[in-house]
Amino acid sequence: MALDDARAFTIRDATADDFDAITRIYAHYVLHALATFEETPPDANDMRTRHASITNAGLPYLVAQLQGEVVGYTYATAYRPRSAYRHTIEDSVYIADGHGGQGLGLALLTALIERCEAGPWRQMVAVIGNSGNAGSIALHTRLGFEHVGVLRKAGYKHGQWVDTVLMQRSLGEDKPLLPSR
Repeated sequence: MALDDARAFTIRDATADDFDAITRIYAHYVLHALATFEETPPDANDMRTRHASITNAGLPYLVAQLQGEVVGYTYATAYRPRSAYRHTIEDSVYIADGHGGQGLGLALLTALIERCEAGPWRQMVAVIGNSGNAGSIALHTRLGFEHVGVLRKAGYKHGQWVDTVLMQRSLGEDKPLLPSR
């Protein structure tokens, strides 16, 4: 089934029933990849708690479902906790092992950006683990993110030092110059 057929998959808000699949997807990255600097996979209850924190803050948390199976997810979080950063958010996108390169990341991140542009936020930041993560860097570039820096050897995982790539894009250029809050 081709993912360019809009009927092939659905993007929707995550629900409590999705967290076993979300936990499995994320555990793969924690255990086998450099996209996250987390080293111990959280359990489904931890992931539900994170989801509640995100959605209680009014931020979106979306899943991609293909033939009834959750095969990817994306969400936005506050970029930093201090109040002056309240108009800047950070995105995260994870695709199930074996489903990469099929357009799910593009569809998920596009939907996330659209949701966030409808909110009060002005900037979205991508903090990409591993400067060799060409897929994530290309995805963000395609959706208007600009490369703004690299934190060299910022993390140590799987026996190696790992860079963090920073990318950024504006949300809603037509928003008023000064935020309302």
